Amino acid sequence: MTSTTTEQVSPKTLRRVIVAAGIGNFVEWFDFAVYGFLATTIAQQFFPSGDASAALLKTFAVFAVAFAFRPLGGIFFGMLGDRIGRKRTLAMTILLMAGATTLIGLLPTYAAIGVMAPILLSLIRCAQGFSAGGEYAGACAYLMEHAPRDKRAWYGSFIPVSTFSAFAAAAVVAYALEASLSAEAMGSWGWRLPFLIAAPLGLVGLYLRWKLDETPAFQAVSQEHAVAHSPLKETLRNHGAAICCLGAFVSLTALSFYMFTTYFATYLQVAGGLSRATALLVSLIALLFAAAICPLAGLYSDRVGRRVTVMTACALLIVAVYPSFLMASSGSFAASVVGVMLLAIGAVLCGVVTAALLSETFPTRTRYTSSAITYNMAYTIFGGTAPLVATWLISTTGSNLSPAFYLIAIALLALAGGLALPETSRISLHDVATQEKGAGVSAAA
Repeated sequence: MTSTTTEQVSPKTLRRVIVAAGIGNFVEWFDFAVYGFLATTIAQQFFPSGDASAALLKTFAVFAVAFAFRPLGGIFFGMLGDRIGRKRTLAMTILLMAGATTLIGLLPTYAAIGVMAPILLSLIRCAQGFSAGGEYAGACAYLMEHAPRDKRAWYGSFIPVSTFSAFAAAAVVAYALEASLSAEAMGSWGWRLPFLIAAPLGLVGLYLRWKLDETPAFQAVSQEHAVAHSPLKETLRNHGAAICCLGAFVSLTALSFYMFTTYFATYLQVAGGLSRATALLVSLIALLFAAAICPLAGLYSDRVGRRVTVMTACALLIVAVYPSFLMASSGSFAASVVGVMLLAIGAVLCGVVTAALLSETFPTRTRYTSSAITYNMAYTIFGGTAPLVATWLISTTGSNLSPAFYLIAIALLALAGGLALPETSRISLHDVATQEKGAGVSAAA
């Protein structure tokens, strides 16, 4: 099958692919967002302590521990996706994610079963991390392998749209609960409702994914009997340099994403003195803004290329992060909104170009495995620890602005890694599909 025929996918099919890829991603990030937004409530239910800061740190530590299982899930589901296909693997990830999220909503608290409550919470979060390890990279590969080469970033931008929309939906639900329920009702049963929403969403996502066909690129590999028998071994042997370079850039994507989406709701309360409901409203406005500009970021990346987009994203974050944190700690609603939006622009650019690079950097034979390892290692080290590190930095230095300097340092590392990658915005993913081996993008360029 030639690249010409495989890249001709109807707009109707592309729309269905976007929805199917996006809904699983939505379920995954809705859960993580709810956990972050309700961190102070969850701390009270599972980590009762006379020290509120210590309880919050424990809550964010469980948040980080779940990320330790993401690389394992990435390896497992990545190898599976490169051997049996993207479609069936993504059906498994959404089923596991939705099931685990629903269990959190049913979990007894510390007051009911004592120390078993935080232990069970940690175990379920680990199961979520394992399933999430195969979700994002697989969804990106599934969508990119359908998209035309000159519009990959634009089509791929709808994966970050689903991510930011999930956080926005979580913020709406959390805000509505905070505004309508008393503190007693919220602590008793209100916090459970967002997690229980995952059950019907997961079933819808499973149905949509099962109804779609396998990607053209993977079908080509299968028809040519070129499916990798040992995708992990092949990945480690041929793509180590590409994983390191792309991983350096994805570290900024992870850190800026979690600083902007998960941690800032807490930062606005702790450093800015805003109420929990007001902080969630600020986050909601910024998240809707981020979702709206994702397609614009995709158009920009398709026009100027991936390397220029990398440079733009890093420069924007370096310039904007200090005033962003400064305004967010001011206690002013308007200044907080502007501050979070400033950080959102760079985070969006990072997320959109990452969605494209995850698929463009590796050949079809090992694309799922390679991209999942790269994405999840970076998100485990820099994303899952972002709230914990930010809280620790403020506690240690006494400065509410210390997380900004941490982000600047990672942005410089990301710039070096991103610019070490070749330009990939016009390569054909289907040409790569026919290659037995290759050193990442260099084989496809």
